[in-house]
Amino acid sequence: MHNDLIHRVVKELRATLLRRYFGKIFQLTPLSFAFDFGLRGDYLFISVDPSNPRFYLTKRRLRDLEKQSIPPTSFAQTMRSKLSGAHLVHISKDPLDRIVRLTFRIDEQLIFRRLIIQLTGRTADVFLLDELNRVEAVLREQRQERLGEIYEPPPRPTKEPQETLTIGPGSPSAQLDAYFAELDAQRRFESLAKGLRSKLTKSIRQQRTLTKHLQEDLVRHGDPQEHKRIGDLLLANIATAVRDGNRVHLNDYYADGAPSIEIDVDENRSLQDEAADRFRQYTKAKRAAEEIAARLKQIHLDTTQLETRLQQLEQIVQSRDEAALESFEKPPPAPKTLAKKSSKTQKLTGVRRYLSTDGYEILVGRAARDNDNLTFRIAQPHDLWMHAGDYPGSHVVVRNPTRKEIPHRTIIEAAQLAGRFSQASEDSKVVVHYTERKFLSKPKGAAPGLVRLSRFRSITIEPKESVNRL
Repeated sequence: MHNDLIHRVVKELRATLLRRYFGKIFQLTPLSFAFDFGLRGDYLFISVDPSNPRFYLTKRRLRDLEKQSIPPTSFAQTMRSKLSGAHLVHISKDPLDRIVRLTFRIDEQLIFRRLIIQLTGRTADVFLLDELNRVEAVLREQRQERLGEIYEPPPRPTKEPQETLTIGPGSPSAQLDAYFAELDAQRRFESLAKGLRSKLTKSIRQQRTLTKHLQEDLVRHGDPQEHKRIGDLLLANIATAVRDGNRVHLNDYYADGAPSIEIDVDENRSLQDEAADRFRQYTKAKRAAEEIAARLKQIHLDTTQLETRLQQLEQIVQSRDEAALESFEKPPPAPKTLAKKSSKTQKLTGVRRYLSTDGYEILVGRAARDNDNLTFRIAQPHDLWMHAGDYPGSHVVVRNPTRKEIPHRTIIEAAQLAGRFSQASEDSKVVVHYTERKFLSKPKGAAPGLVRLSRFRSITIEPKESVNRL
C-alpha cells in the first residue's frame, strides 16, 4: 500500500472508528489481526507480513473469524490486557512514511496508549506504546530488544517501492478488501495445487523406484527354470560327471546331441547336495517371480492411477476450479461394515486394531488364547486369515464384510503385521501364509493358537508396521 492509499484509509477510519471502544481481537495468522470495534460485520484488518503489509476495514462473519483464528500470541494477549476498556481517540498517518498511529484512552484510569502500525515492507511491524511513547510490546520477535525504549520509526528507504495497486473513488477499504480477498484466494489456490502436485509426483517417483528395486530383486533370484535344469542335470549325471576342482563337466541332455557343459560346484560338496540346493533356488525363485509379478502388476495399476490423478489435477489448475481443487484429495469412503458388528468391534479385547491404506480393518491377536478367540469366534468365514510360516506368532485377520476381493496392497500390509508380530520379526524377509477363515479348522486337543489349513497361499514380505493403528 502506497502513501496516498494509506492516507485515504486513515481518513475513512476517522469517520468510522473514532470514539469507538476496542473490542475482541482475532489473530488470523502470526502477523495479522482483525479488531472488533462494534461495527457489526466490519472489522479493522491489519497485516504486517513483509511481502504484503495492509490496513483497512474488512467485512467478515463473526463465525468465520472465530473459525479462522489461531491461538493468540503473547503480543495479542498484551494488547488485550492493555487496551481493554479503551476507546479510539485519534488516528493519524506519518506525513512522509507508511506508518499509522492509533491513540487510545482508558477512561477509568485517564491514561493513553498508542498502537503503531508500520506498513513498511521488510520492517513492517506492530508496536504497543505507553503514554511516554516507550515500547511495551512488539509483534515480531526479532525486535524484542526494543522493549522499554522510546519508539523511533525505521529509516526511510532511499527509493520508494514502485506501487501497482490503484483504486477508484468510493470506499478504499471496500475496494482493498475485494482486491486482497481475490489475491488471497489465488495464493491459496496456487499453494494447494503446488502441495497436491508435489505429493502426487513424489508418490509416482516412489512407485517407479519400487518397480526398479523389485526388478533388480527378480534378477538376483535368477531364472527358476535354469535352476531346475541344472538340478536335473546334476542328478542325471551322478554316475558320469567329471570333476576337476570346482569345475564339474555334465552332459546336457536338454540340448541336441547332449553336449558337455561346465558348472561351478564347491569341491567339498556332493553333487546330490548341489542338486538339492539348485531345487531350493528353483522353488525360491519361482515363488519370488510369482509374488514380484503380482506386486509389479499392482504397482503398475497404482502408478497409472496416480498419473491419471496428476493429469486431472493439471486440468483443474488450468480451469481454476476452486471447488474441484478443494475436494480433490478427499479420501474415498472406506468399505461399509455391517451395522450389527459395530458395537462388537468397539469392545474387542486381546487384539490390536489397524486400518489399511484401502480402508480395511486389520486385527492382530496378542497371545495364544487371543489368537484362538480372534480366529474362531471373531473372524467371519470370508475374512482373510494370516500367520507367519514356520514361526510362532500372532494370528492376523483382515475384515471383509463386503465379501469383495481384498486389494493386494492391503494383503501386503496385513502380511507385514503378521511378520512383525512373530518370532521372525527381526528377519529381513519372512514367508506369510494366508487364506480365507473358512479354510481353517482346530485339531482336536490342539494347544491354543494351533490351526489346520486345508488350503492357503504364501507371500514373502518385510516384517513391519506400515499402517495406522486404531
